[in-house]
Amino acid sequence: MPDGDRSLEDAILGLLDRRAPGASVCPSDVARAVHGSRDEGWRELMEPVRRAAARLAAEGRVEITQHGDAVDPARARGPVRIRRPG
Repeated sequence: MPDGDRSLEDAILGLLDRRAPGASVCPSDVARAVHGSRDEGWRELMEPVRRAAARLAAEGRVEITQHGDAVDPARARGPVRIRRPG
């Protein structure tokens, strides 16, 4: 796995570790944290973050949710959130 992919996965898990149990993060939170700048460059990371979250979901390490319900990342359209499995 490329280092960039692993850093996105690590960022997702790290942000979740700093949240309360059951709390979720938005992919944009992850993209902004990894990008680390105030400019809009974080937007380019949105799809890579979603793919990283899907890989973690396939491993059972996170869930992708919409409206609070776990969804299949391959079928999710629109805004999603990422949380630890409950």
